[in-house]
Amino acid sequence: QVQLAESGGALVQPGGSLTLSCAVSGDQIRMYTLGWYRQAPGKQRELVAVIPSIGNFEYADSLKGRFTISRDNAKRTVDLQMNSLKPEDTATYYCNADRSFEYQDRPGDYWGQGTQVTVSS
Repeated sequence: QVQLAESGGALVQPGGSLTLSCAVSGDQIRMYTLGWYRQAPGKQRELVAVIPSIGNFEYADSLKGRFTISRDNAKRTVDLQMNSLKPEDTATYYCNADRSFEYQDRPGDYWGQGTQVTVSS
């Protein structure tokens, strides 16, 4: 199993950028598909992006071109670079891990506590 700890959430102005980071401890990180999800008030948690050990990255269609996910297995981190932020990106962002080399079209069992991103002027 793994433990996930997010950091980097902040208040940012529309059009700004922010990078979230998730530290992964525990099991061998290369065995996991890692991802970011988000949940806005009153809405369901939704996929932002996933990065498997094998296979293609997956992004929410509405976020392609603005958000970039990356992982560093040596540093045991998965980052989310967010550009051109909009007020509708305001949400709690959660790191997720699934014990699978490939993306299984669903989140895994492991979640971080979440980090708040607020986009507002």
